[in-house]
Amino acid sequence: MISNYNNKMYISTGKGPHLFHIPVMGTGFSIDTPLRVAKYGISSVISLGDDVLIEQMRKYHCDRLGLQYIEIPESNEDSRTNRVTAYLNLIDELVHDQVRALKASPFEPGSEITRYYEMLPNSPLKEYYSDMLTQSDPVEKIRMEDTLRHQAVPGSIDVNIMTKLNRDVYKKGIKLPPEFCDAMASLRGYANSSLRSSIIFSAGINPRLFGYLTSFNDFFPDDTGFLKKRIVLKVSDFRSAMIQGKYLAKRGLWVSEYRVESGLNCGGHAFATEGYLMGPILEEFGQKKADLIEDLHKLYNKSLDSIDRAQIANPHEVLITVQGGIGTADENNFLLDHYGVDSTGWGTPFMLVPEVTNVDDTHLKKLSEAKDNDVFLSDRSPLGVPFWNLRNSASEETHSQRITADRPGSPCPKGFLQFNTEFTEVPICRASRNFQRRKLEQIATSDTPAKQLDLKREGVLAKSCICHDLAGGATLKLGIDKKATTAVCCGPNIVNFSKIATLEEMISHIYGRISLLTDSDRPHMFVKELSLYVDYLRRELQETSEGLINKTAKCLQDVKQNLNAGIEHYRNIAEQFGQEQKEKFLNDLEALFEEIEKILPESTANISLGSIS
Repeated sequence: MISNYNNKMYISTGKGPHLFHIPVMGTGFSIDTPLRVAKYGISSVISLGDDVLIEQMRKYHCDRLGLQYIEIPESNEDSRTNRVTAYLNLIDELVHDQVRALKASPFEPGSEITRYYEMLPNSPLKEYYSDMLTQSDPVEKIRMEDTLRHQAVPGSIDVNIMTKLNRDVYKKGIKLPPEFCDAMASLRGYANSSLRSSIIFSAGINPRLFGYLTSFNDFFPDDTGFLKKRIVLKVSDFRSAMIQGKYLAKRGLWVSEYRVESGLNCGGHAFATEGYLMGPILEEFGQKKADLIEDLHKLYNKSLDSIDRAQIANPHEVLITVQGGIGTADENNFLLDHYGVDSTGWGTPFMLVPEVTNVDDTHLKKLSEAKDNDVFLSDRSPLGVPFWNLRNSASEETHSQRITADRPGSPCPKGFLQFNTEFTEVPICRASRNFQRRKLEQIATSDTPAKQLDLKREGVLAKSCICHDLAGGATLKLGIDKKATTAVCCGPNIVNFSKIATLEEMISHIYGRISLLTDSDRPHMFVKELSLYVDYLRRELQETSEGLINKTAKCLQDVKQNLNAGIEHYRNIAEQFGQEQKEKFLNDLEALFEEIEKILPESTANISLGSIS
């Protein structure tokens, strides 16, 4: 959208007037964040992974507002779909009501519309607002106020589906048809909703799920070429974006945004790349974006024609956004200016903003006091993917207590991660008591050497309940479940923040008006990501030498080579930093470069990993 204000031009990227978005955080932390921020033009993301929590939240907000609530029980034939649709429609309706009230509020200190414009970044729209405040002609002032009321647009109410979480659903021991799988039902729930927003897919291609998108008209352009519901892919690198984008384009589906996330410097599940770092990845996107759009447009139109839909003369908008470990306004601006990204994602810092996310008081205090050792990349996820964890969360404490009491494993109250069929015909979760008891018995009666036995036991016991416990931030804070044992999936960036902040304060930090950093000497986000990959390389080497994973020397050398290529890229861009920042940045890079060589010197390239210690 392009609007003209007295020869001043404001260009909307399709994400509202802000330069950042709030990504999905667990299941409970951002489950109703749009109700807190969308009216101020801020986009945020709801997880569709936990329909039990979704139904609980619908009841909570209906009761809070005195609205009629009719339960959608699990026994409902299509309960997950109907719960998702009902909740999203409620959020959509409530945000529309909030925006109407905001637009009707007076331009006076503390009012909703004043908050909206005061929080905006510097832009022509913000300048127009400032001009209105100083306007002396009362008639012109009213006209300018009316223009501003019209331009106060809400942020997008986006949703997230992790493509790996497409569990088959059983009722009375009978597997239901594929369309009732968790991700498929969640997708259907979103497609049936009134939202005009984006669905964000993370964790790679799921052919069955992606193919199911073609069942819903809202993902195709209407007669005017408008996409009511847009597709966003969370990707780790350009190659992944190209493969997934082409896969969907061949089915007449357009990807409106590629959301680049750091492989390791993020929250929740961490999907490490083969040493590809954020800077070089964004550089490649900048260099190849135009070619990508052109190639996808051709495939897209060819597919639209094959299914008797009108072709699109010009490609739809494509955004490149980035998230993972951003901590300062300087880093934020560098990503926007140097790499040309359209928006940045700020997740973990918002866990310290109670009016935005759901974190109960106990864990809010723990997060504000967290140090480096309190946040760790764990093996807790039953999916077998590394998972960021707060070490002293209630979930972690309960997990340890169960092991100490010789009753390891979770009762598995929700079962969204039930994928293992090693011992049962109907899948169970690797974090469940049922699985861990059987697996430990199997290991104990095997001929495994003592050292390997201990390592295998540790691997079994490491898995913890996250699908239920990640809802605890919301259910405990809101009084829905006072016995919830909250799991906290903050990223390592949380240690750089300690102040429990207001929305205005966090936005002012993002835009450089104030600083909320606990330690102004923290490593640059690029350096932090590199250091996490150095730790990852060390861990991969150690686990390979112990026989826990199977990585060849060449694979590890490839990771090293990519890390070194990233370091060279960062050496080049350091010239754009101020002298003091540049010196520290380069010194940190050199120290990590030397550390990589110590971990995996060139002399190991052709040596068997068993001989590396």
